[in-house]
Amino acid sequence: MGYSRVDWGNRLMRYPIAHESFVHPPQGAPYQLPRIQHDFSRNPKDETREETLAVRRDSIRDAVKKSWAGYRRYAWGYDELRPLSQSRVDTYGGWGVTLVDSLDTLWIMGLEDEFREAVQAIALLDWNDRTTRSCSLFETNIRYLGGLLSAYDLSGERILLSKALDLGNMLYAAFDTPNHLPANILDFGKAKTGRLVPDIRESFAAMATLSLEFTRLSQLTGDPKFYTVIDGIKHELNRTQDATRLPGMWPIYVNLKKDFVVDGSTFTLGAQADSGYEYLPKMYALLGGLDETYATMHKKAMETARKHLLFRAMIPEEGRPDVLFSGTTLVTGKEGRTVELIPRLQHLGCFAGGHFALGGKLFGLEGHVEIGELLARGCAWAYGALPSGIMPELSTLVPCKTAGLAQCEWDEERWRKKKEPKAQELPRGFRQIRDPRYLLRPEAIESLFVLYRVTGKRELQDMAWDMFQAIKNATETSYGFASVDDVRVVPPVKLDSMESFWIAETLKYLYLIFSEPDLISLDDYVFNTEAHPFRIPKPGDKTLPETNSTRVWTAA
Repeated sequence: MGYSRVDWGNRLMRYPIAHESFVHPPQGAPYQLPRIQHDFSRNPKDETREETLAVRRDSIRDAVKKSWAGYRRYAWGYDELRPLSQSRVDTYGGWGVTLVDSLDTLWIMGLEDEFREAVQAIALLDWNDRTTRSCSLFETNIRYLGGLLSAYDLSGERILLSKALDLGNMLYAAFDTPNHLPANILDFGKAKTGRLVPDIRESFAAMATLSLEFTRLSQLTGDPKFYTVIDGIKHELNRTQDATRLPGMWPIYVNLKKDFVVDGSTFTLGAQADSGYEYLPKMYALLGGLDETYATMHKKAMETARKHLLFRAMIPEEGRPDVLFSGTTLVTGKEGRTVELIPRLQHLGCFAGGHFALGGKLFGLEGHVEIGELLARGCAWAYGALPSGIMPELSTLVPCKTAGLAQCEWDEERWRKKKEPKAQELPRGFRQIRDPRYLLRPEAIESLFVLYRVTGKRELQDMAWDMFQAIKNATETSYGFASVDDVRVVPPVKLDSMESFWIAETLKYLYLIFSEPDLISLDDYVFNTEAHPFRIPKPGDKTLPETNSTRVWTAA
């Protein structure tokens, strides 16, 4: 588009950080972290079950191959496939987000030819060649940078680390601000000359979901500048955690223009917040347990969430499951004295089941694995409650009136009074469906994957399979899979969209839940919020891990 080119690695910062102020990732020997995964060696062998799992894996792998073939045929080099019109669209900078986002999935599933063809295409990427004047720091970080680092961690292909470093240098410009806090809208023209300013209303998730990727980049390259800016965010999170309107958690929007002001009134584990909390225990693991601050922040945040965000809902009598949900809390009034729970169920918030379980194992938090399982089962219930077998993007339930998190009986009359007027199509238990779409999201399956790896319960695999069958039936097209407009309708009307996270996350988590548990073990890897696994340092590791290959890809 004729934009001026920038050497991001050598660009002079307008607000430089003194080299003597650089902070390196912790350099001591990593601790032996507590075991996360269930001891599957104790499970009895079942040949029939193994055959079933093999069939399921093949089905997921076929879905990936179909999605990839559609992308390759109709959208190669562009960001995403439009599966209904067999066309393409640039949604995230035009660098080919599906190419990069899918890399580690291709590697994990043994699709070697597809992986190597993708790497050769990525070798030609130039981050100065873009289709937009700005990009989302958050999305570019989790999809592109995360995808490159993970694929490098798995394959050792050095060109991937080289491209990740080039991209990291560009994204680092988002921190060239007066207070070194990031601007999520990375305007390339302003970034070139150091004129970016953080917003007064930046998403908590966008700001707090940079740490894993920037830390891994510092670990792999030895360049401390990436970790330095992440450590600065950590200090601000730690400083303000107990000073918000809901002490222990942060509001969904933070004023970064005025040096990290946290006076918002909305708190959730859903949209605008989710992955910010997700990264706290994962950073502890990625740093080998050498920074206790992340552990402390996670424990405080989840204790607050347990008290103020989790709720029981009225579930119809037939086969009523034991489930929990995570909602949204508003804190209003003078000195934040009015705390109101909104029983809003977000698909994005369905990661919380795996999150509670992972933190529970990592930090020995009593009852947190059980809470995580109930949350995961809650989202699985929401899938099964809809005619299509898929939960909506955003809905509201009728909460129990019982104290604490005690279960309650179904009350038909109360439900009818509470549900939205004229909403005759509402499944029993739902008060309102505010956004009935399904966007090929992974979060509910992600939590079932984590809980299966943590508990070893096979029924969680079966629940994930039921969900996949429903998703496949509703979304499959001739050349891929498509989002749907309304999960209340059978068959749903499809939307002409196949987000890159369909291959990167949803299908990867499905494949892994049916695979041998040592494939990307939770004791060896942490997943970024786009399901890209980064290797956890182990006692005895060198500072910079050796690669599996010394070969460097070159452009043909």
